[in-house]
Amino acid sequence: MKLPVGKAERPGGTAAENKAAGQARTIDGRRRLKDLMEQFMKAVFLVCGLVAVGFVLVISLYLIISGIPAIHQVGFFEFFFSSDWDPANKSGNPSYGILPMILTSIYGTAGAMVIGVPIGFLMAVFLSKIANRKVAAVIREVVDLLAGIPSVVYGLVGMMVLVPGIRVLFGLPAGDSLLAAVIVLAVMILPSIISVSETALDAVPREYEEASLALGATELETYFRVSAPAAKSGIAAAVVLGVGRAIGEAMAILMVAGNVANMPGLLKSVKFLTTAIAGEMSYAGGLHRQALFSIGLVLFLFIMLINAVLNMFLKKNDKEGG
Repeated sequence: MKLPVGKAERPGGTAAENKAAGQARTIDGRRRLKDLMEQFMKAVFLVCGLVAVGFVLVISLYLIISGIPAIHQVGFFEFFFSSDWDPANKSGNPSYGILPMILTSIYGTAGAMVIGVPIGFLMAVFLSKIANRKVAAVIREVVDLLAGIPSVVYGLVGMMVLVPGIRVLFGLPAGDSLLAAVIVLAVMILPSIISVSETALDAVPREYEEASLALGATELETYFRVSAPAAKSGIAAAVVLGVGRAIGEAMAILMVAGNVANMPGLLKSVKFLTTAIAGEMSYAGGLHRQALFSIGLVLFLFIMLINAVLNMFLKKNDKEGG
C-alpha cells in the first residue's frame, strides 16, 4: 500500500529540500499560533473595554434611578436654586436646597486648580527638562510619597496646623473655612498633575526641541513654546485628574471646611457636595437619603461636563493647529 506523498517532501528530494520544507512548515505553524494569540489578545482587550463601559453605564443608571425621584419630589428649581439646606428641620418642614454646596464645590475646586495647576506644571517641567537625575529622583520620591498619603492625614494636618493658623492670622472665631479647604485640595492634587504632566513632557520627541534650539530659541522658550504645546493632551489629562480629585474629595475637606451649608465665602465655614454625602448618609432616611443620591448624580454630571469641555477644547486646538 502506497502512502500519498506531499509536495513539501518527496522521496526523491535532496536533504536540503526536505530540510527547507520542514522549516517552512515550522514557520507556518508559528505564524498561525502568533495569529491565534493576537486574535485572543484582541478579544481580551475588547472585553476589558466593554467591562469599563459597563461599569460606567451601571453607575450612571443607578445614580439616575436613585437621584431623580428626590429632584422630582422637591422640585427642580427648589432643589438646585434654593439656598436653604435643612433636612432635619424640627418644625417638620425640611429644606433641600443645594445651591450653597454647588457654589462651594465650584469655588473650592477652581481655587485649588488656580493654585495647584501652575505649581504642578512648573514642577513637571523642572523634573522633565531642567533638574539633574539625582535631584529629580529625590523629588519624584517626595511626589510619590504625597500621592500615597491618605486623605484623612491631609485633613488631620490641616485641622491641627492650617485651621488654627487661619484663625489666628485673620482673627476669626474659628479657622474652618473655604480657604483652608482650597489649600488642602491644592496640595492633594499636586502629585497627579506633576506625574502625568511629566510623563507627557517626556514623551515629546527630542527632535522638536533640537529644531527649536537650532532656530535660536532659548531652552526656556523651547520648553514652554514647543514642548508644552506638544504635550498639551497629557497636560489636559493631568488637569482632568486634578479636577476629579479635588471635586471628589470628602474626608479631608470634612475636617477643615466647617461642614455648614452657608453661601460660599473665603473665610466662612462651608459644606461641599461630597461632605454632605459623607457626613449625612449614615443617618439619612427617606427623602433625605434620596436627596443625597441626587447630590451624587450632580457630582457625576460635573465630572462628565468637565471631561466633555476639555475634550472639545483639545479637538478644537488640534484642528486649528492642523
